[in-house]
Amino acid sequence: MDYMARHGMKRARPAELVPGTVSVITARMDYLPRYTPEDWTEQELARLQRPGEAIVSVYARGRDYHKVLRSRLQQLAERIGAAVGPLGHRVFTDSAPVLEAELARRSGQGWRGKHTLILSREGGSMAFLGEIYLDLALPPTAAVSDHCGSCSACMAVCPTQAIVAPYRLDARRCISYLTIEHDGPIPESLRPLIGNRIYGCDDCQLVCPWNKFAQRSPLPDFDPREGLTGATLVELFGWSEEEFLRRTEGSPIRRIGHARWLRNIAVAMGNALRQADEPVTRAALAAHTAHPDPVVREAVAWALSA
Repeated sequence: MDYMARHGMKRARPAELVPGTVSVITARMDYLPRYTPEDWTEQELARLQRPGEAIVSVYARGRDYHKVLRSRLQQLAERIGAAVGPLGHRVFTDSAPVLEAELARRSGQGWRGKHTLILSREGGSMAFLGEIYLDLALPPTAAVSDHCGSCSACMAVCPTQAIVAPYRLDARRCISYLTIEHDGPIPESLRPLIGNRIYGCDDCQLVCPWNKFAQRSPLPDFDPREGLTGATLVELFGWSEEEFLRRTEGSPIRRIGHARWLRNIAVAMGNALRQADEPVTRAALAAHTAHPDPVVREAVAWALSA
């Protein structure tokens, strides 16, 4: 993620990113879908044991959170301006070189878990973070204490052991990074560890005891779209680029593009073949051996080598 390094200390100095900033309002927005069952963590962990099922991270099954949270933060900023007068501000949500988790920690939204995500006693970690940079001086809120204790469940469960120490994550090994941010071939040594995860990874959150308090969002925006929960790898691998763009319109998934989508699914299909040699899976892969993208072709060839 070179873009973070390119902006240097702007990440840690809000007034350098947005001149005039003297305060930052932080926000968190729960994203579990409205009708998430009580045993949702058990259900999600069970999906990982079905090699032919495609797993998309829970947060990405609905509308793009950037759009939802940014719009609400903008409305909040406008209401503040209406109450106090002319106001210089700018809103962010995972969209600029902002140290979101650290700002959230310092402002009392929660503490940094050993997986590096923000944890709240009232809502776990299943939430998005956003900020409003303001030229208005506001009284600071206090940070909260750490409540992870001796628990290391997130570290133990990480498929690629990307959590190299408490509060330290090697993004180069993280499945969320590999399937979303990483361009080019996924390192061969990590492919078998990805299993059937095709966009993101929730494992460290699924085993976190604090997520028994995760709150459901009342917004229909985060309801899962058809085809992104319970679909098979073969089904999703069959999407043409046109269908991919249509089905992911307004979704965070669209930003990775069709080729990276196929790369991820091909790797997952290769992992599935290594558990059970299904003719339908081989046939679907064989249909893409001449794909114009070299990264897709390489992933397909690797999968067929099972």
